[in-house]
Amino acid sequence: MKKLLIAIAALFKLSAALAMPLNDSLPGNPIIRHKYTADPAALVHGGKVYIYAGHDEAPERQERYVMNQWLVFSSSDMVNWTEHPVPLKVSDFKWAKADAWAGQVIERDGKFYWYATVEHGSIPGKAIGVAVADRPEGPFKDAMGKALITNDMTTDAKISWDDIDPSVFIDDDGQAYLFWGNTVLKYAKLKPNMIELDGPINRIQLPNFTEAPWIHKNKGWYYLSYAYQFPEKTAYARSRSINGPWQYMGILNELAGNSNTNHQAIIDFKGKSYFIYHNGALQPHGGSFRRSVCIDELKYNKDGSIKRVVMTSEGVK
Repeated sequence: MKKLLIAIAALFKLSAALAMPLNDSLPGNPIIRHKYTADPAALVHGGKVYIYAGHDEAPERQERYVMNQWLVFSSSDMVNWTEHPVPLKVSDFKWAKADAWAGQVIERDGKFYWYATVEHGSIPGKAIGVAVADRPEGPFKDAMGKALITNDMTTDAKISWDDIDPSVFIDDDGQAYLFWGNTVLKYAKLKPNMIELDGPINRIQLPNFTEAPWIHKNKGWYYLSYAYQFPEKTAYARSRSINGPWQYMGILNELAGNSNTNHQAIIDFKGKSYFIYHNGALQPHGGSFRRSVCIDELKYNKDGSIKRVVMTSEGVK
């Protein structure tokens, strides 16, 4: 009987640990301090914000990306965050072999679609896969059994990592679009099933585009933010149409402290706008390969342009 009671107690403890508030985390930036997190994407759903991030796992002093899985956190106030069980791993894409790089989750018709960057197992180069779940926190599973985008589909850039950083946007008329790229910014329509392209792959020319496109809309303007130069700042353009032309508007966010990369998500939540990004500030071992997610407010000028984001240690209050 004693052994049975111990076993039952252990099961309750495990169940509670699978989705638990991060009570040991302090207010301010970075928002997650017990793990290194990078390349944030965000989804507002059901009165909560969900942040999807890659997990930087590189050991101390190892200067390369080690990323095998993604993480998900949720909050109803942008201050207190709950970690959920690992929702997606590279190994969940049987055709992939490495690198849980940046992606984004979006909801459509009660399903949640995760567009993620991985290294393809048989076609050289980075690829974009799609996973699907019934809940925003997952678990997610491969929606196609193959990649949506592979490196041999785009030949503009003579590099193996130009098909990365997918960002998806559903317009007011219900049409979904996929944006992605490194050095060359590409976009295409998606079919209603969200796992097939619906037409040709188009290109967008923007000054010093590096990677990390993100689309959002506010008061009739479409905004396209992206990583600019390297080391990366964040710049943005805007348009009255999702298909452009895009007017370059300038730098939105300066270099992220102690990190060569800068990767953003922009959302509205409970009457305010937020800029979600990463830096390398989490010590003792933070840096370009051990990054951490941060959040600060984003504000607009009267003419619809965006004020420069001020990165703070205090973060959201």
